[in-house]
Amino acid sequence: MATKTQELKLDIERIGTVSAILTLPADARACYVLAHGAGADMRHSFMEKVAAGLGERGIATFRFNFPYMEEKRGRPDQPAVAHAAVRAAVAEAARRCPSLKLVAGGKSFGGRMTSQAQSKAALPDVKGLAFLGFPLHADKKPSSERAEHLAGITVPMLFLQGTRDGLADLSYLKPVVEKLGPKATLHQVEGGDHSFAVLKKSGRSNDEALTEVLDALAAWIDQIA
Repeated sequence: MATKTQELKLDIERIGTVSAILTLPADARACYVLAHGAGADMRHSFMEKVAAGLGERGIATFRFNFPYMEEKRGRPDQPAVAHAAVRAAVAEAARRCPSLKLVAGGKSFGGRMTSQAQSKAALPDVKGLAFLGFPLHADKKPSSERAEHLAGITVPMLFLQGTRDGLADLSYLKPVVEKLGPKATLHQVEGGDHSFAVLKKSGRSNDEALTEVLDALAAWIDQIA
């Protein structure tokens, strides 16, 4: 089945216009609104691999840049701006893929901005949130304060986390997920770092670890959609 990739412009009300990419497989059954991390844009190789891999699994993706990344400013946007970008992306994905179930989330910062937006006011038609490395705390400074807003979210959530992730100490993340109850699922990627890269001595490649992530994500999307 052919996959179409469309370069788009996304208008964010009262803020401006950013670039976006819709990757739409012919047999798509869901669409994942995929926000990038703090340090790299929607075209980063990780984002490209996720979009391509999900496309092979029948999941469309809608990627977009946050305004600071579009304008090549170093500092991430204020939360209100990031939340507005997420809302605009979700609305545009729904408009372009009206027959597909919608999920949202993304890599690190992008996933957290999506969950914050959802906690403030539910993202229309979004059936669940999937986090590709939720940034629970600053590097090697364990804390769970960044997860407090998750308690107000009622849709299912999937946390895909590497066991070597310096931004999500599992001894802090596991209790967070447990407290969220049946709506939250934690999938641990053995030996993975914040981007699911593994050490050579693990006996598997980064691509194999990412395949595990994409298989788990696609299966979870099918389960909730």
